[in-house]
Amino acid sequence: MLRIALAQVNATVGDLDGNAELIVEWTRRAAGHGSRVVVFPEMVLTGYPVEDLALRASFVEASIAALHGVAARLGAEGLGGIAVVAGYLDRRKDLAPRTGLPIGAPQDAAALLHGGRVVVTSAKHHLPNYGVFDEFRYFVPGDTLPVFRLPTGGGEEVDVAIAICEDLWQDGGPVAACRRAGAGLLVVPNASPYERGKDDVRLDLCVRRAREAGAALAYANMIGGQDELVFDGDSILVAADGALLARGPQFEEALVVADLDLPAADPPRTPADQPVDAGDGTTITIRRVTLAPSPEVAGASGFPEVIRPEGAGMFWPRLSDPAEVYAALVTGVRDYVAKNGFRSAILALSGGIDSALTATIAADAIGPGNVYVVLMPSRYSSDHSVIDAEDLVKRQGLHAVTIPIASMVDAFGKELIPAGFPEKGLPAENLQARVRGVVLMALSNAAGHLVLTTGNKSELATGYSTLYGDSAGGFGPIKDVLKTLVWELSRWRNAEAERLGTTPPIPENSITKPPSAELAPGQMDTDSLPPYEVLDALLDDYVEKDMGTAELIAAGHDPALVERVVRMVDAAEYKRRQYPPGPKISQKNFGRDRRLPITNRWREPRPS
Repeated sequence: MLRIALAQVNATVGDLDGNAELIVEWTRRAAGHGSRVVVFPEMVLTGYPVEDLALRASFVEASIAALHGVAARLGAEGLGGIAVVAGYLDRRKDLAPRTGLPIGAPQDAAALLHGGRVVVTSAKHHLPNYGVFDEFRYFVPGDTLPVFRLPTGGGEEVDVAIAICEDLWQDGGPVAACRRAGAGLLVVPNASPYERGKDDVRLDLCVRRAREAGAALAYANMIGGQDELVFDGDSILVAADGALLARGPQFEEALVVADLDLPAADPPRTPADQPVDAGDGTTITIRRVTLAPSPEVAGASGFPEVIRPEGAGMFWPRLSDPAEVYAALVTGVRDYVAKNGFRSAILALSGGIDSALTATIAADAIGPGNVYVVLMPSRYSSDHSVIDAEDLVKRQGLHAVTIPIASMVDAFGKELIPAGFPEKGLPAENLQARVRGVVLMALSNAAGHLVLTTGNKSELATGYSTLYGDSAGGFGPIKDVLKTLVWELSRWRNAEAERLGTTPPIPENSITKPPSAELAPGQMDTDSLPPYEVLDALLDDYVEKDMGTAELIAAGHDPALVERVVRMVDAAEYKRRQYPPGPKISQKNFGRDRRLPITNRWREPRPS
């Protein structure tokens, strides 16, 4: 019997000292539960993704030095008897520089720490180059599979192999080599970003790969926000036959501890490197090491009962779709604020649903006492907008100030009219939004608040936003949330409050009233856009699924609407490029996922 711990922790990119402390602290916790093996996420020591930091020699060397420092500290603090698998940034020393090779030959690596030293290392074999990933830019692939023989404490030994994240997602490679090696357990550090629906895909993947490897599989995933990416944890442990043994929580740091009944290793043999066909056109070398019997581990208390979530066995409760999306947004905002040194956030509160949801996410992320909202009524603001905004402030206990902007807009207009600025029309409407942006940025500069933008994905897609106006800010909490999902999340958040016996945070009128930017008399979003139910379905197919006009029409979308919306989306690329980052929750967000040229004369063929 082997007790294993999966430590799904929240690492910060570049914080080598802080991340090293995480490794030591969570190893100590694992020791307290009697664990013999603890698995940390991919690149936990450096944070993930490090992007161009991987090309900086000083950072790579600091990562390697920190790894050896952690190993020594574990040994010095009586934790050297635990086999610790942790990700870090390494480099190949035997590759000469050449064109096309990442500078310094960095590697996304994992290390086995035991007995106060780094016992063996390896690097990710499959490098993802799709979606948010461009790892061929940063890393060179690994070609080894470490297999360490570990005494279980009961007189038996087990063989444990190590792979890294993408090595599960592609066929062949370490999974195939693991079967050839005869390991009883495959441990996999991961930094797998969240997107809707990925949890089911992830579980199916782990089940399939465990069966292919002929080994139990331990999938340890990171949690937390890193710029646009959010990591959701959801660590998984499956048996060799694919049976689910344990599953960690979503969006929470946790230690997932479980007991595994693994096959005993083959009779002792002299460790030797063994090249095998990886089944993907490459050769992987199986590198075997045998760990010495474990010394007494500080903090261990025999074989204590595993701490499990109440009433859930070794399975944490699963979140519903709106609950997990909302948790991702809250996590993204919380960590962006905290990890970038902000203490508070500020946003414009209009009484509409977008700013209402943004304010609620911010309050849940960093606390209502750290959220500042500004009501900026113009001559076209309706009475209910101000009333709804004030109602939300009372419900949530936010800091609020009202700054009417009509006189500011008039002052700008007065000076601009001699230069040919029109008194009415789109330029005059946009001027109001830009004045609001100036007010927010001024207050941000004065008090150090992070400005949150309130635009949703439907608006960003169609260009229905004002550059240097409502798009001005430092972070966009609902940037990747279509308008129809904004409503769904708002209703869910209110229902959740009612379920818990607390006050629903969002006024009902903000949810039910027709959306309007209120930049002109009687203005409604539907004056410029199709109904959001229709628009969002089309945007999902065009933006996320990359359908062309012919495919869109074949999918049932109105030809005239297809032509109109495609033209709007394509024309707004320059606006999106200047929009702040925001949490990714979809399969294709505007940012790391979708990269189109601004200067671009290609146009989808007109519907016939």
